[in-house]
Amino acid sequence: MNQKLEDVLQLALLTPEETRVRTEDLNTGFDPDTRTWELIVKYHGSLDVLKSLGIGVEYLIAGYAVLTVPEQLVDRMVELDEIEYVEKPKRYFYEAEMPTDNSCIAQVTLRSPNLSGAGVLVAVLDSGVDYRLPEFRNPDGTTRIRYLWDQTLKPGAIEDSPDSPARRPPAGYQLGVEFDSDQINQALSASTAQEQFALLPSVDSSGHGTAVAGIALGNSAAYQGVAPNAELIVVKLGLPDAFSFPRTTEIMRAVTYVIQKAIELAMPLVINLSFGNTYGAHDGSSLIERFLDNAAEIGRTVICVGVGNEGNSGGHLAGSLLQEKPSRDSQGVLSRTGLIAKPVSVELAVADYERTLNVQLWKNYCDTYRIFLRSPGGQETQLPNIIGGGKYTLRLEQTEILVYFGNPAPYAVAEEIYFEMLPVGQSYINSGVWTIRLEPMQVVTGRYYFYLPSAVVRAAGTGFYRSTPEVTLTIPSTAAKVISIGAYDSTYEAYADFSGRGYADANRTIGVVAAGLAKPDLAAPGVGIIAPDLYGGYTPVTGTSFATPIVAGSCALLMEWGIVRGNDLFLYGEKVKAYLRAGARALRGEYAYPNDRVGWGGLCVVSSLPD
Repeated sequence: MNQKLEDVLQLALLTPEETRVRTEDLNTGFDPDTRTWELIVKYHGSLDVLKSLGIGVEYLIAGYAVLTVPEQLVDRMVELDEIEYVEKPKRYFYEAEMPTDNSCIAQVTLRSPNLSGAGVLVAVLDSGVDYRLPEFRNPDGTTRIRYLWDQTLKPGAIEDSPDSPARRPPAGYQLGVEFDSDQINQALSASTAQEQFALLPSVDSSGHGTAVAGIALGNSAAYQGVAPNAELIVVKLGLPDAFSFPRTTEIMRAVTYVIQKAIELAMPLVINLSFGNTYGAHDGSSLIERFLDNAAEIGRTVICVGVGNEGNSGGHLAGSLLQEKPSRDSQGVLSRTGLIAKPVSVELAVADYERTLNVQLWKNYCDTYRIFLRSPGGQETQLPNIIGGGKYTLRLEQTEILVYFGNPAPYAVAEEIYFEMLPVGQSYINSGVWTIRLEPMQVVTGRYYFYLPSAVVRAAGTGFYRSTPEVTLTIPSTAAKVISIGAYDSTYEAYADFSGRGYADANRTIGVVAAGLAKPDLAAPGVGIIAPDLYGGYTPVTGTSFATPIVAGSCALLMEWGIVRGNDLFLYGEKVKAYLRAGARALRGEYAYPNDRVGWGGLCVVSSLPD
């Protein structure tokens, strides 16, 4: 067991490829054609020595890099002293009223100080945008997009124009094609759609990124976003597989790229991230969370991240084995806190037709439990106590379960036990009620935290009985220095129950996020928001994906007031977050602030500007 490798990466490397490809996540990052792994590393010094071994190195910011490593060289790469920690990519999932209607925005845009986001750069890292729409063009028809990096395109000459300049990725990167405003304007001036596509073949096939960008800064005769005069930089994130979900590595590349561009352009920057993932301890300790905390401190940057739509999905369950003070007749294990720890049974409903399912159990390393697993048909087994961590495989009925016992990592104190369920001799794992029983052996805190994959990739009927809505915000909204954004329904002025809930857990005992820290930071309208669509019209959209650009556009307004107009040259980073928190307004049904549902309250831009 190599302590430099995260648990799920170690399980992937120990699992044969023919088994990995049957799972949802274990094969993410592996390219079967080139037999290489794409890996994220935290490092110090230089990694140039790896290039001589045939390992691709892409330097990011703040001591992070993305490596493309031949399968047979992974162990050798890890031995390099400069490598501090390694993670595999994770898949991230995309998480409707006019956007300016219910967030006190008109009071600062339609009257003094008449803010519009002018002079601020807004980066939309998403599924791309339809650059032809009037919302992303100036009155003279030219583009408002400074740069567009499509990570899905292949570099090379323009089709049917071999003599034209080759399309290239941005300097320092190895994937995709970058277009500047001149190239975008050239495409816009073409006489037919076919000619436009030949010159600039970037397409937003889902419409998600187009809607997000339109909400943040769209500007046309028919529609205005929050910051209609802000400038736009677009990264269409890479699509690694048939599910078309971006990976951690594409996001980290994109964040590095837009920060570098903002510094080159000498412009303040707002980054919009409208996606998330449920894998991890949700405590700020993963490399993507730590990376974003570092990125938020470079240049004049604000990063806005939606908390996801897992609040009511049944994908999380947390609790404690500690139940009562001991009495003469108490049965159980006495903990160091003087409470009795008693067994707990966690029931998981698995719907029909689940091809695979993984379950994460996070716990305090100080606590030791016996763990029993029972299938819907009543077969039961006790998991071994593997000292030092490692892989264990078992079978119950027609389901094979890969179990990986992790250890605390250099950047995290939590212990993970990871279950991957696969069908044997049939197409689906056994449906019904699975039970995981935790029996105390040595207990200090007694806390446990279970997570399932995102609701996007599991059946509607799969989830925990008696699930826990708290701490269902998705990663990377858990990063400490990003602005984490929940959603409320502006029709009722009340929290939207799908919105991921954050930290209001005074008993939380794992991770770098201190007990009592409040996330989200605030909430914005996220139900029925009118946004541009791919057909030249406007469609209502719902989700924290669309609450996030309302806040991102609002950040652009504040940064225009402070930095561009010279009222506060230091209005970026944590200071913007502080102003938004201070200006947040009360919402119906919330009686204490901050809380785990809406943080400090609902977005109110006019109250967030200093008097």
